Amino acid sequence: MNWVHTILILAIAFMAVFFEAWFDGFRAIFGAQIDFLPALLVYTGVTNGRFTIFLTALCGGLWFDSLSANPLGVSVLPLLLIGLLAHRGRELLAIEHPVTQFFLGAAASGLQPLAALFILLNIGALPLLGWKSIWQWMVMVVGGGLFTPVCFALFARFHWAFDYQPIYKPTHRPDREIKRGRG
Repeated sequence: MNWVHTILILAIAFMAVFFEAWFDGFRAIFGAQIDFLPALLVYTGVTNGRFTIFLTALCGGLWFDSLSANPLGVSVLPLLLIGLLAHRGRELLAIEHPVTQFFLGAAASGLQPLAALFILLNIGALPLLGWKSIWQWMVMVVGGGLFTPVCFALFARFHWAFDYQPIYKPTHRPDREIKRGRG
């Protein structure tokens, strides 16, 4: 695996968590904060190996929990499960289509807060739940679904910029000379 790609994924995860904590625009407009990490884990699970999935889920989850009200480590397991499920089904999915990317990201963004809520309730924490929580969950689902094709397009640009491009090789050399007749 290319280490540059893994480092770029971790850098994007760090910037996404920092942006979520810093930018209050989504919260002011929609009343909820959009979580970018499930979409990034969908991309990581579909395109990378298990080591990169584990590293992204661990670092991203700990970074997210350190800047939120969650106990440290609650977000790691749901993110890891998202990445591993995407990795397991990557051969069956038509991931080059933005509609498929949207639905995968929406499903991941919907399951991640529910799994984190399940963990919080099992460790004895009392999260604030109400009717507004359903609206916030729907905003997170749609926002995560919309960010997933953006994530795929962003990393496609990174691949184009940093990876070697294939070179077209003709079947014959253009400088060869063809001799006809006897000789």
